[in-house]
Amino acid sequence: MTKLIERLLGFLTIVSFIGVISAVVVQIMARYLPYNAVWTEELTRYFFIFTICFGAPLGLLKGEYINVDVILKRIPLKIRKYYEIVIYLLILALSVVLVMEGLTFTEIGANQLSATMNFPMSYIHAGFVILGVFLAYFSTIQIIRLLKNQYNFEQGYEEE
Repeated sequence: MTKLIERLLGFLTIVSFIGVISAVVVQIMARYLPYNAVWTEELTRYFFIFTICFGAPLGLLKGEYINVDVILKRIPLKIRKYYEIVIYLLILALSVVLVMEGLTFTEIGANQLSATMNFPMSYIHAGFVILGVFLAYFSTIQIIRLLKNQYNFEQGYEEE
């Protein structure tokens, strides 16, 4: 199940990143044409938000989040395991807050449209719910892997 979700999020990250690039290219080309593409800035922002929403959980799963190596390298592996568990528990707690607040914003956005594209803002705000759900899911998986000693501190996890 995790592999399927991982592949789906990877695909959606690529699609949304291609959307960012495409919208920026249209915006650049529109500068030299009589056509004014005011919607491209907004579309770029939305694609960027979804690139983060789909890509950030993958970074968490693969252990690619930024950390302070100077400190981590000095922590013995036995203690580091518990340090990592605390980090993932904090991410889990913040993910729950992100889901709850994202749901609130999604409800608020149900009656709002974007400025230039007239796009329902609830769809954009739902991205934060998606982000929170997958961060919570993957942080829980990482905690389980740490507890079962299946966690590789260099790569984030061992392939199953």
